[in-house]
This record gives sequence, C-alpha cells and structure tokens, in this order.
Amino acid sequence: MIKRKLNEINFKVFVDFDGTISLTDIGEELFARFGDREAAYEIIGRWLDGKIGSIQSWRELCDSLGEFDIEAFYKFVDSLPIDPGFHDFVKYCSENQIDMFVVSDGLDFYINRFMARENLQEIPVYSNRAVFLKENVIMPDFPHRDEECDTCANCKRNHVINNSHDDDFTIYIGDGNSDTCPAQYCDFIFAKNSLLKFCEKNRISFFPYKNFHDIIARMEQLGEKKRLRKRHQAELKRREVYMRG
Repeated sequence: MIKRKLNEINFKVFVDFDGTISLTDIGEELFARFGDREAAYEIIGRWLDGKIGSIQSWRELCDSLGEFDIEAFYKFVDSLPIDPGFHDFVKYCSENQIDMFVVSDGLDFYINRFMARENLQEIPVYSNRAVFLKENVIMPDFPHRDEECDTCANCKRNHVINNSHDDDFTIYIGDGNSDTCPAQYCDFIFAKNSLLKFCEKNRISFFPYKNFHDIIARMEQLGEKKRLRKRHQAELKRREVYMRG
C-alpha cells in the first residue's frame, strides 16, 4: 500500500510560548526578577490554585510590578535560550506545508522581542497585550478573551477552533497550566511538566517530549500510519463549541 506523504495530512499545530518555545517562563521572571518577588509568587500561587483567573492575576501582577527597568529586562530576554529543536521544527512544518500558530497567555512585548531575535516574526502569535502607560509602566489588555470564560485571559481554545476545520488533525504542544484547556480540544497532545501531569491525572492520551526534535520524530511516525484517527473526546468537545455558535 502506498503511504501518504506527511504534507498530504492536514495538520494544524498550536504551540505554547513560555516554557515551550522559550525554555524559561519569561512572564513569571518579569515579575519575580524586576518587581516584587514575594508579591508575584503569592499572586501566581493563587492563580495556580484556581482562586483567581488569569485576567485578575495579570492585572495584579502588573500592579505589583509598577515602574521597572525595561532595558535590563530586554537584555535578560535576549540572554534566554530557545528550545534546541524549535528552528528545526519550524523548518519541518514549512517543508511539509503544516500551519503553525503560537498561542500564549503571556504578553506580546517580550514574546515579540524573543521571536524577532530568532527571526521567527512570520509565525502568527496570539497573546495578551501590554499597554505602556508610560515608558516603564505596563497595563495588560486582553484582545482574545472569551467573555463567557473567567478562567483564561487569552482563549487558546478559541484559536484552535477558529484556525482549524473538520478535516484537520490538530496538534497541541505545551507545558503549563494555561495549556490544559486548549489541549483537550486537540487530536494529538505533546506535553511536559504540569500539562503532562494534567493529562495523566485526567487520562487524556498524550506524547511526552523533552524538546522539539522528539516531536519531529513522533510526527514522522504519525505520517507513516495508514490511517490516522482523531481523538474522540476532542471531537466531542469541538462539536459542543460549534453547536453553541
């Protein structure tokens, strides 16, 4: 039997940023290193415990940061490593005509800085926005929030739904708390850290990975299958959203 070429499979890839593309959670380090460290971790802890939503946590974090040394922060961002396989993964997706989207619950100004440093500006990025009240003071803005959801600031689930179709096989790649919702709507999940633990706890099928080279190898295996199956629970969840309009 003739095997399908990988570019004949309609993959759509959605990738987290903090801790996934960047190996450091830059958003967390912004407030811990350049603001009130104790206050930052107290706010982040309440968010991780589900006591406050992402929108409230971002507002409180920006309030706790106040005026900060943005040039020192940019130097810090410029020093941080990218996943060692990500450039190869970008090339792999391009060569196989696979659409990729970065979906982040972080802030655009440091994501854009990092992606520009790596010459990756052409990849579509959906994130929260930092509004500069003055040169060194920021306020968060949420252009991609879902009004019916108080949990997420940037609704990654909606980006999955809006950028894929029934004949697509959706792939989610992430590591953290903000990835647990959108991953449930995808057919194939690549997980590490807290996303991995979430999938294990909730018996959601996933592929563990250490870096993007692992993901390339697994996608090659998926492309060699005679028949790919969508994840049934993901199909049901997507259908629920479609029916609600």
